[in-house]
Amino acid sequence: MEEHSNQYAEAAVPQTMQETGAEERDPESIALHQPLLLKRNRTVSSTPLAMVGAKVSHIESLDYEINENDLFKHDWRSRSKFQVLQYVFLKWILAFLVGLLTGIIATLINLAVENIAGYKLLAAVSFIEKGRYLMGFIFIAGANLLLTASASVLCVCFAPTAAGPGIPEIKAYLNGVDTPNMFGATTMIVKIFGSIGAVSAGLDLGKEGPLVHIGSCIASLLGQGGPDNYRIKWGWLRYFNNDRDRRDIITCGAASGVCAAFRAPVGGVLSALLWRTFFSTAIVVVVLRAFIQICNSGECGLFGQGGLIMFDVSTVTVTYHAWDIIPVAVIGIIGGVSGSMYNYLLDKILRLYSLINQKGKVHKLLLSLTVSLFTSACLYGLPFLVECTPCNSSLSESVCPTNEGSGNYKKFNCPDGHYNDLATLLLATNDDAVRNIFSTNTSAEYRPLSLLIFFVLYCILGLFTLGIAVPSGLFLPIILMGSAYGRLLGIAMQSYTSIDQGLFAVLGAASLMAGSMRMTVSLCVIFLELTNNLLLLPITMIVLLISKTVGDSFNQSIYEIILHLKGLPFLEASPEPWMRNLTVGELADAKPPVVTLCGIEKVDRIVEVLRNTTHNGFPVVEEVVPPMGLAVGATEVHGLILRAHLVQVLKKKWFLREKRRTEEWEVREKFTSVELAEREEKIEEVAVTRDEMEMYVDLHPLTNRTPYTVMEGMSVAKAMVLFRQVGLRHLLIVPNHEASGVPPVVGILTRQDLIAYNILNAFPHLTKSAGSEKGN
Repeated sequence: MEEHSNQYAEAAVPQTMQETGAEERDPESIALHQPLLLKRNRTVSSTPLAMVGAKVSHIESLDYEINENDLFKHDWRSRSKFQVLQYVFLKWILAFLVGLLTGIIATLINLAVENIAGYKLLAAVSFIEKGRYLMGFIFIAGANLLLTASASVLCVCFAPTAAGPGIPEIKAYLNGVDTPNMFGATTMIVKIFGSIGAVSAGLDLGKEGPLVHIGSCIASLLGQGGPDNYRIKWGWLRYFNNDRDRRDIITCGAASGVCAAFRAPVGGVLSALLWRTFFSTAIVVVVLRAFIQICNSGECGLFGQGGLIMFDVSTVTVTYHAWDIIPVAVIGIIGGVSGSMYNYLLDKILRLYSLINQKGKVHKLLLSLTVSLFTSACLYGLPFLVECTPCNSSLSESVCPTNEGSGNYKKFNCPDGHYNDLATLLLATNDDAVRNIFSTNTSAEYRPLSLLIFFVLYCILGLFTLGIAVPSGLFLPIILMGSAYGRLLGIAMQSYTSIDQGLFAVLGAASLMAGSMRMTVSLCVIFLELTNNLLLLPITMIVLLISKTVGDSFNQSIYEIILHLKGLPFLEASPEPWMRNLTVGELADAKPPVVTLCGIEKVDRIVEVLRNTTHNGFPVVEEVVPPMGLAVGATEVHGLILRAHLVQVLKKKWFLREKRRTEEWEVREKFTSVELAEREEKIEEVAVTRDEMEMYVDLHPLTNRTPYTVMEGMSVAKAMVLFRQVGLRHLLIVPNHEASGVPPVVGILTRQDLIAYNILNAFPHLTKSAGSEKGN
């Protein structure tokens, strides 16, 4: 498959009525205003192709449903109590290892970033103190270019899937989309070293998103026994060789990554797997706390207080009154409007980047270096534009001014007894910048002009940095932008409210995150754990609710926009209202007739179906003895058989010379549950002779006899809720009543069939009703 641009390039996908497979169109023919998936003819399904890393890749759906065939039932019945306890024990062991390794790697990343970025800034400041301003810029720009180039080369040449935050792909995976190469060992290694390089280079991005991706990679590798080429074949790992258990362990990894990013254990466990994720995040916190204690003794270089907690106001007395609800509401409204505007502009810029990056690896690298050079010029040059501020007489000379390490009063180019407030924010590591702008009881520290320059600069950098070929996180840029306008609003309202300007900065960051990412509960818990002060909880909740409500009235969240750009078929939590006007039977009529197999099928029929279709599941039907009133030759649904199982049958040559049902021991002698869990075999790799084509296969023992089914009169909205909540890959549609000539299965719903965009393409008349319902 021809290589295309980076992860945000648009994949032009031609129309097909199958679940998988089709050829690509030239992505350079896509205009910027067009959606990721181009409009097609009247069909329901679209080709499951999406941008994953640098390529248009085939997308598989995950199947969280238990395949209850005869082999599974026997395996389940034969498990001893010891094996059941072993399975439960191993899940907790894996959760422990995920938390331990995530905590260690997160600490090492923070340690590396704080030291590399810190010593780089100290060296640049030494040139400034000597009056060698040009040499200072050359040094800091050169160091940033080198760090950016190392991160970009790793992503472009070795692991394109490591570029970007990684959170949209994780959301898609937990939603039921299996994106290839997202959780591999190479991706994890590049993500670790790429994050260190990109964050140390001073780019407007954070390590929070990459940490979530790294935690998920650790979990995936532990669950499958290592990388694909060097996988450990331990017997106990067979328990986790299925989509359901793999999803659970990756959920623990993602929660551990959130905890490692914010040191917020509760904020990372807001999922269905409450106890195990809480256990994983607790281990992460213990590891982080242990390393903090070690580093506080000064044995970690510049990494002392930094890196792991951004704002602690546990010792600050937070006071507010009833009339303070007005500035709090204003912050919420500004956050919602600004967040939606940020999402809109970022969508356009990512589409523009896709056209640039389509030209090849060199253009990706040049784009990254251009952004790095522009960032260096702004961070170094803008502090020269503001006036120096005299130090407060109450501060000691060791505190104000200073150029050593972290601090709120950077001397930069100022004379003795003065500091540069803009340099305090710009010439600092990202975590130090957050702590400085969040600082309390510093009402006169920052001038409004400096805060305005800082806000405008980080708005520009935040828009143009995300999308380059380096690991990047969205949380930190949004926190810095929101805290800037929050502090500005605090300065404007300082005569009307008693809320500290540092707390205004916290509320501003929370409002912009809610306005852009549209998270409420988890975000509230994260900020509660970051601030370590329960008194902030009520006003934080109000800000988050207002920001999300305002943002939702304009556009989707930033992660949903990125999912759409990538073409990942993400099922929303709630169906569209107009989906209740359409039945699954009408949806099935827009698809080709369903392909079925008999309970005892000829080999040539199976080979023909596998070679001529790309479906991953086939209903198995068989004739029934007709009772009184039912026509002869009537059929009923026996179940559903997977494509992978049919390929295994052909590979194992499990053929019968006569048409008969097999005994239970025959299938157990030929297959194991571990073999049936493998999904890598392809029909093109299986050879079948002409004589074997005339033989038979008994599909009954391998058929899932209890697939989920819906009546053809059910609304699409109700079917979508069932499909998403159970985590299905196939949903059979059966007729409302049995009648002569009516097939037992009228269709199969897959993930692609339930995507709103695809349905509206097949049924254009629903567009008007969708618009009217949205308006109401």
